[in-house]
Amino acid sequence: MANDPLFILVIIACLIVLGILIMGVGSFGKGGDFNRKNANKFMRWRIIAQFIAVCLILLFVWIRGGN
Repeated sequence: MANDPLFILVIIACLIVLGILIMGVGSFGKGGDFNRKNANKFMRWRIIAQFIAVCLILLFVWIRGGN
C-alpha cells in the first residue's frame, strides 16, 4: 500500500491539511494583527484542503474495493 501513488497522494493531502491547521492555530494563539488579517483565509484553505483530502480518501477506498 505504501507504494501506491494514490495512497501517497492521500497522505500528502492529509499532511497539507495538518500544516494549514497548525498555521491557523498558531496564528490564533499568537493573536495580534496577523491573526485578524489571516484567520478567515486559514479557515477557508483548511476547509478546501479537507474537502480534497476526503474526496481522495473516498476515491482510494472506492478504487481499491474497500469493504
